Amino acid sequence: MNKCIERLYNGIIKENPTFVLILGMCPTLAVTTSLINGAGMGLTTTVVLMLSNTIISMLRKVIPAEVRMPAFIVIVASFVTMVQFLLQAYLPSLNNALGIYIPLIVVNCIILGRAESYASKNPVLPSLFDGIGMGLGFTIGLSFLGAFREILGSGSIAGVQFIAEEYHIRIFGYAPGAFFVLAGLIAIQNKIRLNHGKKVKELPSCNGKCTECEQKCDNPTGKEGE
Repeated sequence: MNKCIERLYNGIIKENPTFVLILGMCPTLAVTTSLINGAGMGLTTTVVLMLSNTIISMLRKVIPAEVRMPAFIVIVASFVTMVQFLLQAYLPSLNNALGIYIPLIVVNCIILGRAESYASKNPVLPSLFDGIGMGLGFTIGLSFLGAFREILGSGSIAGVQFIAEEYHIRIFGYAPGAFFVLAGLIAIQNKIRLNHGKKVKELPSCNGKCTECEQKCDNPTGKEGE
């Protein structure tokens, strides 16, 4: 179970596909004009990731190494087709908004990358959670990007208007705005990681007077490696 939690943490925080690995940039920049579109694309990808990782892990000892990539693509394409049919039947507006980017999930580098680097080499349960973690990380990234672009570009969130039209910054609704917002979010995330990295725990120094501070100290000078 600890390994499963580790896979979730890895996908959402440590190796977030959008903000850390910078993968899947085509749908990230193209469909994130709103929160709903970003979340819809992320959740669609998450479902495909979960299913494909699980099946590929189950078949990892059966699929010959020489044809593994074509086999992975066939498995992923099957699930993408099923998901697209479901969207067409139950969420036609979202399907129309995402358009060609739903079929392009088949060649999304996040899905094929996790299939090759993790699912094809690990048991079913960790592979499932790896897919969930990476998918949720991708969903969070696209949702944040879509929310910021929607607020700045059209003054609304999830379709609810709350900023007057004269205050809209329309460039954020177009392709350049996607780059600006993505760069800003990555910069914020890098700043947080940098500040966190600077909080290094210092070794205690008692200058050899361990009896006075009532502390057991194997390193009285506080210097590492001595």
